[in-house]
Amino acid sequence: MRRTRLLDRKKDAREKIQLGGLIVKAGLRETDKAILLGILMDASKRLGDINERDRWRAIGKAAF
Repeated sequence: MRRTRLLDRKKDAREKIQLGGLIVKAGLRETDKAILLGILMDASKRLGDINERDRWRAIGKAAF
């Protein structure tokens, strides 16, 4: 059980680091955190729009 918690914490930390890396890659490192959260919350509401989703995916794939 203790090992499982440790592995879960490591997995969680790695995921957070990767997500932070996306912010840096997008050129948003210096952006106010409240603005970033607002952008992400607004985008999460738009995820149901398949056209928007496809457009964002294309932009992201091109950036990678």
